[in-house]
Amino acid sequence: MLRLFPRVRGAPPSANGASSFHLWWRFDRPELLDEVAAVLEVVAPPSVPELYFWALQASFHDGERSVGAGHTGLQWLPTGSPSPAVNWGGYHAGGGELGGSVSALPGWDGNPNTRLFAWQPRRRYELTVRKAPSSPAPGGTHAWRATVSDMASGEQTVIRDLHVSARHLAEPVVWSEVFARCDDPPVSVRWSNLRAVTVTGRPVVPEAVSVTYQPRSQGGCDNTSVRLDGTAISQTTNAARTVPDGSVLRLPGA
Repeated sequence: MLRLFPRVRGAPPSANGASSFHLWWRFDRPELLDEVAAVLEVVAPPSVPELYFWALQASFHDGERSVGAGHTGLQWLPTGSPSPAVNWGGYHAGGGELGGSVSALPGWDGNPNTRLFAWQPRRRYELTVRKAPSSPAPGGTHAWRATVSDMASGEQTVIRDLHVSARHLAEPVVWSEVFARCDDPPVSVRWSNLRAVTVTGRPVVPEAVSVTYQPRSQGGCDNTSVRLDGTAISQTTNAARTVPDGSVLRLPGA
């Protein structure tokens, strides 16, 4: 009989070289949305020159179907001296990157989605996606803006706008995408204050999140894990997995 050992060492052999894990929002009454937001804190930051990406993602919806998705979040870039950054990018439902405005933040490697941004460990940042109040967009599209707000100082930074033929958002999720080795030093982030606004203007919060991990068969590490952490949810690499794939975690106070 073939015995399968857990993948807890070495680089993830996935197609993109990463191991990812997700927290899918669950609402008691699913509706289309006009805004999504979540607070992210990098509690134990990376110590190796590999790419890490922690993001809030939502599908773009035209009222009948999904027409793509966008993801915004903090990044750790594997430059000569690893650098903190922020990202707002996405894809059409049929493939291909979404276009958008030019960010005022400094660029990196010519990528319009990824911009240098000096986030700090153990500091809380709110990521928000909503329609830009008065930003022009090409015909037939809407300008969807992502911002990152320092919760301590109150300073809000516009990342940029994406131009999408969508009027609403749907299916929010937060995730970690890690290009480091499975056995590199543990990195941990906390997600809190998950919230949204429906198309009727009603503020809502998810009652729970569904946990998924990238399967070993698709190159995922077996030592990524999540846990309830007070009023937040932690995602950690190189840690014993105590919450199985497919688990539903009810959020305190939801």
